[in-house]
Amino acid sequence: MIDPGLSRLCIHTITNKPWAIETAIEEYARAGIGGITVWRDALDGRGPAVVGKRIRDAGLAVVSLCRGGFFASANPVARSEAIRENLSVILQAHELGAPLVVLVCGADPAQPLEDSRAQILEGVSAIAGEAARLGVRLAIEPLHPMYADSRSAINTLEQANDMCDLIDIPEVGVAIDVYHLFWDPHLARQIERCGAAKRIFAFHVSDWLTPTRDLLNDRGIMGDGCIPIRAIREQVARAGFNGQTEVEIFSTSLWATDQRPYLDRIIDAYRHHV
Repeated sequence: MIDPGLSRLCIHTITNKPWAIETAIEEYARAGIGGITVWRDALDGRGPAVVGKRIRDAGLAVVSLCRGGFFASANPVARSEAIRENLSVILQAHELGAPLVVLVCGADPAQPLEDSRAQILEGVSAIAGEAARLGVRLAIEPLHPMYADSRSAINTLEQANDMCDLIDIPEVGVAIDVYHLFWDPHLARQIERCGAAKRIFAFHVSDWLTPTRDLLNDRGIMGDGCIPIRAIREQVARAGFNGQTEVEIFSTSLWATDQRPYLDRIIDAYRHHV
């Protein structure tokens, strides 16, 4: 049964990476959490429709599927393959019953960032029609500039907003992740811009630890770092977002711990710091 105080809490399966998705579903439901975002690796060897039914039968909402994207490449064959792969991700989300696919857009260090951004625009535009047809929305997620070499050439919320303006269909919006965007001096203004366009599709939280020991896999539990999470969450709420808050923590050290007490820590941090 969902705890009323946790009805807007969603956990990404990557947060509890050691758990098989069946265990994650069981544990999140036991804890009274409202939703789950499924990472594609968690579906390996499983039918998306079967997993989706299992999630809903447990009383959880399927919030989104992570991740699509990686459109940018200096190789035109790789770009075409990325579009085909993203169309399969959209179908997978549809079968799972996920209303949203989060896009980590990609970059290629062999070419200028401007070229990667143009290829991302082309790639998202190429799949947007099929996503709309299947009732799946697409969220462009800006990533911290430290990932601009190979993970994403979209590094600010302004860039994501600009791309949404160019594509200009209601099924394409943004995912706001505090880990990637807390540093941006224009963040509040760009959140307002998102709100005016009704394009905030997802809100992700974790924390930035100091010192950070690994640029990918050393995120912290909310309240353990320096991100003003509650302030950003309030900005997002004022901009009209009333969806679930998604906890997305990549952490080698936390993955190595007992996952049930770790989940309890996440819930406590959500109550006190989000």
